[in-house]
Amino acid sequence: MPSFIADHPMLCAVALIFIDIAVWRLISADLANWKLAARLVIFAVFSVVLFNDGMNPMQGAPYADDTTLHLAATALQIGWWLFAARTLTVLLGAVMMQRVGHTGRLLQDLMGAVIFLIAIIAAMAYVLDLPVKGVLATSGAVAIIVGLALQSTLSDVFSGIVLNTTKPYQIDDWISIDGTEGRVTDIDWRATRLQTSQGSLAVIPNSLAAKAKIINFSRPADMFGLAVSLQVSPHARPQTVIEALERAMQGCRPLLAQPAPSVAFKASTSGGVEYEISGFVPAMGLKRETRNLLYDLAYRHLQAAGVGLLSATEGSTPPAVSGARALLERSSIFSTLRQEEKDTFSQNMTLHTYRAGEMILAAGEVSDHLFIIESGVVSVLLVKDGHKFEAGRMGPGEVIGESGILSEQAALADFSAKTYCTLYRIENEYLKPCLDARHDIGEAMKALLDFRRHAAQALTEDAPVVPVKKGFLQWLRKRGL
Repeated sequence: MPSFIADHPMLCAVALIFIDIAVWRLISADLANWKLAARLVIFAVFSVVLFNDGMNPMQGAPYADDTTLHLAATALQIGWWLFAARTLTVLLGAVMMQRVGHTGRLLQDLMGAVIFLIAIIAAMAYVLDLPVKGVLATSGAVAIIVGLALQSTLSDVFSGIVLNTTKPYQIDDWISIDGTEGRVTDIDWRATRLQTSQGSLAVIPNSLAAKAKIINFSRPADMFGLAVSLQVSPHARPQTVIEALERAMQGCRPLLAQPAPSVAFKASTSGGVEYEISGFVPAMGLKRETRNLLYDLAYRHLQAAGVGLLSATEGSTPPAVSGARALLERSSIFSTLRQEEKDTFSQNMTLHTYRAGEMILAAGEVSDHLFIIESGVVSVLLVKDGHKFEAGRMGPGEVIGESGILSEQAALADFSAKTYCTLYRIENEYLKPCLDARHDIGEAMKALLDFRRHAAQALTEDAPVVPVKKGFLQWLRKRGL
């Protein structure tokens, strides 16, 4: 051992404590293994310095003749027990973090508290030579008094231990506790913290969470349920409503095919009938978007079936109006026509029906007519690398064939009937004068065509390959060195 350490063991021991604190603070949290290794080395050197100078933590402090040195040695020996407890706690924490992750933090804190308690009692018994039995008896009485005073807090603590053991939820899970829904951001001694969808923070005591009804939306990890309820007119035939809602489900691509979505009757009153569409999406972030899309599709398909939602204005379209005329009212492109124009326009529309799987408009075909979907779901298929894939689905009110009408260009995709479909066809010889006279309709169709071209291009183009930088180690591995 260096002569300076042998001559000044206490000064070196104190210096080692400060070095440990400085190293622990300076080394980044990303280098956890290096921090642990540094602490183990410093503790080992600290132990060697104490034991080499006769300051054995298992015995009373030496230097009984010198009060100052005796007190300093006693403090260092007590410090050795606390240093040992902290080192062991950090070591166990690193092992547990690798095995159970962040969810074991509460158990780690509990074990750390027990280890420090044992270290304090050992220091009192060995270093201070106090009667441990009396101390334990006194501390037991104090513990009973404190326990009664902190009964609710202790309930939260032990409930937190139960929650971490049974693991009904973990960090980053989306859960609902007694109706409070959010993402788990932290689980500590007292409470579980949730970040709600509104961005606020909800703090739920562990004792309440342990007794409450918990719904974990993140399990299984690749399936998240959603439901949309709709109230329709009590005069609508149930089978008509169910078929329309089933078409709406088939038109909603984010819904998982397995487990299959479903439609169910929920309740009936004199004011209306309630139906519920339920299904699953593969990601939590898709729930809100899918619910909005599903409600919009349900609204459109119910309208196409002649069924009105109670939240909508019933009877806005006169009963004597034809299907073509009603479709123009619902179309986002042709709804700007004047009433007399819609009447004349609807007389030049012919109804066509397609069974599921039938081709409506093939890719490469130049259409000389425009289709407006009245009911059903149309599948849009693109080709990439020689394979066809479904790029989207279309529903009531959407148009097909605008590329041939506007620019005499071929269709970029295959449009086929996914369900039984009814479409109204408008010939170009009648549509062209209308587009020339009504520039707003022409501009709307051009904007739609541009959007579809860019979307098709984005879906069929290959993503750019990012070059991988090759380092020296990769060069060695490639050559088997």
